[in-house]
Order: sequence, then C-alpha cells, then structure tokens
Amino acid sequence: MYFVTLLAKCLIAILFAKSVTANIIRDQKYTYPAVRRNESVVDVLHGTKVTDPYRWLEEPDSDETKQFIDAENKITQSFLENDGKWQKINKKLTDMWNYDKWSTPERHGKYYFVLRNSGLQNQPVWYKQSSLTDEPTVFFDPNTLSSDGTISLHGRSFSEDGKLFAYGLTKSGSDWVTIKIRDVESGKDYPDLLQNIKFTSMTWTHDNKGLFYCRYDQEGDGSETESNKNQKLYYHRFGESQEKDVLVAEFPENPLWMISTEMSDCGKYLILMAEVGENQLLYFADLESNGPITGKIPLTQIVTEFDASYDYVANMGSKVVFRTNKKAPNYRLVVIDFDNYAEENWTTLIEEDSKDVLRWAHCVDNDKIVISYLHDVKSILQVNSLKTGKLIRMFPLEIGTVIGFEGNHKSSEIFYQLVSFLTHGIIYRYDFATPHTEPTILSEIKLNVPDFDRNNYKVEQVFYPSLDGTKIPMFIVQKKTESKQHKPALLYGYGGLNSRLLPVFHLPYFFFVHEFDGILAIPNIRGGGEYGRNWHEAGRLLNKQNVFDDFQAAAKYLVEHKYTVHEKIGIKGASNGGLLVGACINQRPDLFGAAVAQVGVLDMLRFHKFTIGHAWISEFGNPDEKIHFENLYKYSPLHNIHAPNSTANKYPSTLIQTGDHDNRVSPLHSLKFTAELQYKVKNNEFQKNPILLRVYSKTGHGAGKPTAKKIEEETDVFTFLYKALQINAEF
Repeated sequence: MYFVTLLAKCLIAILFAKSVTANIIRDQKYTYPAVRRNESVVDVLHGTKVTDPYRWLEEPDSDETKQFIDAENKITQSFLENDGKWQKINKKLTDMWNYDKWSTPERHGKYYFVLRNSGLQNQPVWYKQSSLTDEPTVFFDPNTLSSDGTISLHGRSFSEDGKLFAYGLTKSGSDWVTIKIRDVESGKDYPDLLQNIKFTSMTWTHDNKGLFYCRYDQEGDGSETESNKNQKLYYHRFGESQEKDVLVAEFPENPLWMISTEMSDCGKYLILMAEVGENQLLYFADLESNGPITGKIPLTQIVTEFDASYDYVANMGSKVVFRTNKKAPNYRLVVIDFDNYAEENWTTLIEEDSKDVLRWAHCVDNDKIVISYLHDVKSILQVNSLKTGKLIRMFPLEIGTVIGFEGNHKSSEIFYQLVSFLTHGIIYRYDFATPHTEPTILSEIKLNVPDFDRNNYKVEQVFYPSLDGTKIPMFIVQKKTESKQHKPALLYGYGGLNSRLLPVFHLPYFFFVHEFDGILAIPNIRGGGEYGRNWHEAGRLLNKQNVFDDFQAAAKYLVEHKYTVHEKIGIKGASNGGLLVGACINQRPDLFGAAVAQVGVLDMLRFHKFTIGHAWISEFGNPDEKIHFENLYKYSPLHNIHAPNSTANKYPSTLIQTGDHDNRVSPLHSLKFTAELQYKVKNNEFQKNPILLRVYSKTGHGAGKPTAKKIEEETDVFTFLYKALQINAEF
C-alpha cells in the first residue's frame, strides 16, 4: 500500500489576525496524501491516448480506496474544524434551521395530508386530518425507522379512492427503493413488499386491485457502480407476494430505455412512456378492452421517435391532453384522440407562447386546467377551459415561484404555495365552487430569525451579456447595507438537463446573505429550461461550452458592476452543477476565490459506464462517438487539470464533496478528480490555496438526506467559504 496518512500540521498553522477576521489561509503549504499513481492505465479513444492513473479509485469497496477517503477526510476536517469557527457556524445554522415547515395540503379520499417537519427532525412526517381545521394526526413517520434518519421516504402514490397508500423507502440516500403498502384508515402496513426497484412510478389501477411499477433483475446496496440496464414494467396484485407479479412490458432490444407510467383520470388507459434523456416514446394500453392482466399487455404506440417530451394532463373519453414540446420549444397543450392517434390528427388546445414557458398543467374541477408559465424565470398562474382552451382567470402573484400545487379533476378545491428567495412559503386556498372570490392565505411559514424583515433585503434581476452576446438573466440577493469592503458573493449555477433555477427559498443561501452580509447570485445559464427547449439545446451536447461561458460571464458582471471582487467570489454547484464548477476552475481559475463542487460529473469520458450514467448521453454526448469524444475531452474536468505556472492561473481554494452511497453520480468522479488535482498542484510555488475532499458516510446524491447530515454538510461549506473568502463576520 502506498498511502501515507498525514494530518498536515501546516493546515492548522493558519494565521488569525484580529483585524482581518481570523481566517487568512494564503501563503500556506498543503501536504496531501501520497496516492498511488498508475500511468500504465491508458485508453486509446478515437486515436487519442488517454491516461487514467487513478482507475483503481473506481473500486468503491477496495481497502486502498477506503484508505484514500479516510486520509482525505482527515485533512479536510482538520482544516475546517481547527479553530472553533466550524462549531460556531454549526450552531448558527442549527438555530436558524429550527422552525416549523410544512407542505401544501393534499386531498385523497376523505382526508387531507400534509408533510411537516417541526424544525430539526431528520425526516418530515406525514399527517392526516378530516378537515383543514381538525387537529392533524401522524400518518407516517419515517424517523421511527432508523436512529440516524438515514431511511427516508422516496416516492409515494395514493389509490384513486384514497384508501391505499403505496410508498417507497430508501437507505442512506441510495436510489434503490423498497415499496410497501399502507391502509390509510388504520395506518397499518400490509405484508406486500416490492424490491429491486429504482427510478419508478407507482400507478394504481382504479379498482384498487394492484399497481404498476418498474424494477431491475438485481439490486445493489447503493455503493455499486455497475450500469443499470433492462428496466421492466411489472403489475403487482395487491395482497400477493412479489414472486407472483406479472411482467407487462419490457424492451430487451433497447436495454438503456427507462419506463414511466400514468393512469388516465377515467381509469381506462394506462399511458406508458419509454424515455431516453428528456425525450420519450408514447404508448397506451386499453385496460378495459384487454381484460385481466395475466402477462404482457398489448401496447399501442403513438410516438415513434425520440424528439420530444410528453406529460399527461387529462382526458375526455378517448381524447387525451398532453403537455409537449413537439414543434413547440416553449411547450403547448395538444389533444390526441386514442381512437385516431396519427400525428396529423392531433389538435392544439393551448398554443405555445412565443416567450413564456408552459411549465406544468393540472386538470381540476372536472373541466378546467390550472397552468403555470414562466415569464423571465418568474411564475404566472392561470386557469383555462379544458374543453376550449380559453383563459378563464389569472391568479395574482408576487414575484416568486409556485410550488407544491395540489388539486385533482374530481375536486373544485385547489392549494398552491408561493416561495421566493426571502419567503419560505405562503400557502393559498381557492375553491372553484365560489368563482368570484379571491384565493385566501391558508398559512405562512415563518423563519426562526429574530426581527427578520424582508424590507431590509433587496432582490434584483439583471440581464448580462455572455461571451457570444446572449443576454443571461441573473437574480442578485443581498442586504440593503453599505459596506466599506467588498461583500463576499456566492455564485450558484447548474445549466443542464432542462432543469430550472427558480426564485425559491433555500435556508443555507439565506444564511450566507444574512450572517455573512453576502451576495447571492443565481444566473439562469443556458442548458437549463428557463426559456424552453431552445435554451436547453443551446447548452447541451456540442453547445456545452456556452454553459461555462455564461457562468464565467456572471462572475465578470459582478466585478465590473462593483458588487464584489474576484477573490471574494465563491462558486458552488451540484451534480451537473459540479461539472460546471470543475470545468470553470480549470478554464478561468482567476475569476474565483473559492469553489465548492458537490457530487459532480467530472470524468466525461467514462460517465456513461456507471449506474445510470448512460441516461445522460443525450445531454453530454456519447464518448464512444468521435465527434462527442472530441468535444467532451476539451472540457472534461478530470482531463483538463493544469499545473499553475503563475499566480494568474492558480486554482481557487476548492472543496469537493460527495457521498459514499451516491449511486447516481458515483463518488469515483470526485475521488479521481481530487487525486489528479492534488497531484498537479502539490509542491507548486504558485498554488497556495487548498484542494480538499470531503466524503460523507451513509449519504447519496441528495434525496432523503437527514436534517442532521444536511446541517453538517452545509456547515462544512460555509466554514470553508468563511475562511477561503476571508469573510468579515463575527460569531
């Protein structure tokens, strides 16, 4: 074994000058673990030799990998926890986190259900109540399932009549799920137990006899790296063992396809989508005509090419409404008659808007559709007729994002929650039975921040030019305070997979603004879905460099417009955002003072070989194809690390975070990236900033993470930023 575990005494020799806030980290020398480097591992890809000296770190369970992780964690924890600041920041964060939080009410059968966390509970608790004024009672508490909160709810589905509740459980943040079924009235679980499940919908038949779900032939423990292939759709009969479940659909000739299902509101049609990335093929099965489910069900294929996405909205008999970006980059609502489904017979119920993006649509009150649009990344909420598509009314909204909408086709009652950067949640109720009334505030979530006043903060939206001149929107949040020194800035980005960064409340970012007198900057860079499909296309595949250019231009804007200076900018991103951070510190390290890359996709030549990575080929490109290999090789964070040759291209202080049970973006990405980065900067006269790795145990990609672990990770982040950006704040 080649590891030498060092505690790096130089890390704890950081100077603490009272006049500068006790966090100077420059002019230090960092000693990293001695890591075995095997340069004999070489792949020849499209005629190019690519060395992979840390391939052995792809083995998560090897002793050598575990020793590497232990050594890195010791150095990082020594750096973060050596002076008492970690403990003080942790207490501040914990106190601020401790407030009552709840979700938008849902109505299923004769009960309302609310997800609630009293403050510091590791997992939120499901409550039920007969009316909105009744005292809620506990329906499901995942905190009773594990002492450390690492068993969490992961997916759930009520039966049509609200009497049965199917729910998924996952351990340590893994994507693997076990499904159980609970009786809503008694709160007791039935013996049904479904396993080998990952990335599944749970779709009940309306007769309560069973549900459709997706599974794989084998299950992992969350730390595995094997690629997930051959997902299959099964039908589980309620009350029977999983061994008797019926295989109803599979695509063995296309092992990388994913499957999802929906049941039509009438219960007649099972709607099935085969997915590759963001695009889908569309099928349906007539359950009434097919009779009992005893084997593979006859599927009628409507869409035969992966060129658009489809979301079921409602149906009127055989006429079924979908939200789609087929021939509509900003989405439209179309009607497909399942009795006459050829594309030339489709009709448009609501046309695509030329600028605003149709974000989602839900059928309510039998013949109405509630629709949310995005207008310059801010929510619009309205109601249209299901029959004619005509606008019925608009709902007044402050600037923010509508989340947690709840309503169904059988009920006139709806709920929705409005959030913003400074508002955790205002929950509204509206009833179409009294159409001339306005929505009323049902409840408002209050922060545990003494004397908090939104008027003491300001939120701006600016539009700045990227490298090619494209105008990029960016939200900037800060206190209304003047500072004699430049404020620290936290620049957060994502830019991929058609995802949107919307104005929502995130406590750690509010903490940065409130406690550090910092600036939060959220640029809506290309690759996301803030402006529809075209915005996404402009940042994917061969256009991926636009994403990095947009993010770098955001940092330049903040400096050029006197918000801050480059050495005070910390950047942060997770998953695809971790890729963003990794690429940007390689390309323009001079723009940033600190960087936090969380659960990042960092090896762009091998990402498709692990767990669910093949699903991202439609986003990043296939490294097995020459044109995509050449593009990926240009920006892959792992393959573009440099040894600084001047102070101008030294790396910013960098913290890399991952979880040992992340079986979506395997930890190997972060491990290999760290090892290569530390190798290139060790003993470098120009590199004085630390490169640190933190690997958390019993955590995954993020979903279901216990509150205690969330606070621990965020404490690491903000202690790191406090020191790296030399933040002038007293604790």
